[in-house]
Amino acid sequence: MGDLTTLEKMASKFGVTPTMPVLFLGHGNPMYAIQENEFTNGFKSIVKNIPTPRTILCISAHWLTNGTFVTAMEHPKTIHDFGGFPKALFDVQYPAKGSLLLAEETKKLVQNTNVGLDQTWGLDHGTWSVVKHLYPDASIPVVQLSIDYSKSASYHFELAKQLSSLRDKGVLIIGSGNIVHNLGKVDFARMDEVDYGYDWAKEARESINRLILQRNDKDLLNYHQLGAAVGLAIPTPDHFFPLVYATALRTSKDTIQLFNDKLVAGSLSMTSVVFSQG
Repeated sequence: MGDLTTLEKMASKFGVTPTMPVLFLGHGNPMYAIQENEFTNGFKSIVKNIPTPRTILCISAHWLTNGTFVTAMEHPKTIHDFGGFPKALFDVQYPAKGSLLLAEETKKLVQNTNVGLDQTWGLDHGTWSVVKHLYPDASIPVVQLSIDYSKSASYHFELAKQLSSLRDKGVLIIGSGNIVHNLGKVDFARMDEVDYGYDWAKEARESINRLILQRNDKDLLNYHQLGAAVGLAIPTPDHFFPLVYATALRTSKDTIQLFNDKLVAGSLSMTSVVFSQG
C-alpha cells in the first residue's frame, strides 16, 4: 500500500467524530474581545451545546488575499489589525497552537485552486476576538483560511463545500464577519445602544435572515441583486463572505439557529448562526 493520506492520518490520530457544527459569528466591535456583554455571553452560551473540537478552521473577514492561503505554523501570532483602541486591547494575546496537519489537509481537499501554506499571517482579530470567548484557555489549535477577494460568492461557496469532510474529523469551522456591515454609516454616538439600526439595516437583516432559514442559497449568493437595503448593508463583501463559507457547509441534516440577532450602531448586525446536527 502507498503512504497514508493526510485525511487517513487525521482519522488515525483523532478517530471519526460526531459531525461538528458550523458557526457563523458576527464579531462586531473589536472591543468586545475584552468586554462582557450579551453578545459575548451569546458566544459562551452556544459553545456549551457543541462537542469540544479537535481543531478550529476559521474564515475571517480580515484576511483578504490574492489567491487562497492557509496558516501553516505551529505557533500563530496574535495580530492586532486595528487602530485607535485602548492599550488593553493591544495587550491581548491568544496563544492557541496552529495545526500543520489541518493546514495540509485543507490544501489537499481544495481542488479548484492551489492553497498556499502561509507562515507569516497568524490569527487576526476576526478570529481571536471571538474564539477567545468560546475557548478562553486557548487549548484548541486554530488555523485560518484566507478569502481570495478577487472571486465571487459562488466561487467561495463551491470552495467551502470541498471542506465538508473536516466536520467529521473533529474540526469546528467558523466564519467570522458581519452580515450588515457599513462602517461608513456607523452612528458612533449610539455605539452602545443594543438593537439600534437604521430602517434599511433592519430590512436587510430580515431579508438575509429569511434566506438563511429558508436555505435559499441561490438568492443568498446573488445578494447584490436583493435591492437597495441589502446594497447598503453589504457595500463590500469582505464581511459577508464568511457567511457564504458557513452556509456552503450546511447539509440537509442540519438545523439552523440564529443567535445574537441584533443591530448595533445603526449599520452593523451581530447576527450569528449555528448549523448543527446535534
